[in-house]
Amino acid sequence: MDRRLTYLAAFLGFTGVSFGAFGAHGLKALVRELPDAADRLGWWETASRYHLMHALAVLTVAVFAVHVAGNFPRFAAWAFTAGIVVFSGSLYVMAFTGLRQLGMVTPLGGLCFLAGWLAIGFGARKLGTAHPRPGEP
Repeated sequence: MDRRLTYLAAFLGFTGVSFGAFGAHGLKALVRELPDAADRLGWWETASRYHLMHALAVLTVAVFAVHVAGNFPRFAAWAFTAGIVVFSGSLYVMAFTGLRQLGMVTPLGGLCFLAGWLAIGFGARKLGTAHPRPGEP
């Protein structure tokens, strides 16, 4: 298990759960009276769903990273992280502020997610080819 990626996954999971809880409770109270409240809550829900899904993907990559030669696992983890920041982040800000223009940035985060999944696919071809790192079982 890659320790740094595990820390990253823990941080992403923690923030994903925190943001999801805020969306279910705090944001709902803030936007209740706004005409686009349903849109905003939907954006937040989508953002937190993808955030948590890809936090788990980073954790999975952390588990398998030591078994794959090359940088595919680390690239995948950082692509997922960039996707969370750009995709989920733009939706979080859009939901909080109502700035719909941020929706133009959101697909770039989706491309980061796709790049991460492709990296996992390429890395799977090398599964079991890594040599154990010193100090790791």
